[in-house]
Amino acid sequence: MTNIQSVDQPGRLSVEQSAVDGIRVVTVRGEIDHTVKDVLGEALLPPGAAAGTRTVVDLSGVTFMDSSGISVLIGAYQALSDTEGWLRIAGAQEGVLRILQIVGLDTLIECHPSLREALRA
Repeated sequence: MTNIQSVDQPGRLSVEQSAVDGIRVVTVRGEIDHTVKDVLGEALLPPGAAAGTRTVVDLSGVTFMDSSGISVLIGAYQALSDTEGWLRIAGAQEGVLRILQIVGLDTLIECHPSLREALRA
């Protein structure tokens, strides 16, 4: 499964979805702010997603994230947890990881330094 979405402004955000050993991988590149939160939300929680979906969101290509991104991640985490699935974060760059730590999201959602480690955990 591979699906690439982007917003109207090329280079702002791209989202690619794939699967590795039954785990959904959502690879995000660019900037996450209020103008692209719906694209990210739909990628993390696609319509008709099965109960128990396991998802890793790879943020290694994200250079900026504001509170809109935090809200989308929390919503996805809660929705997946409610159906006995889970959400993990992989590869957040220093600036994005710092934001996750400041708001305490790293204590709610498992954060891993790489996609490989998130898939193995």
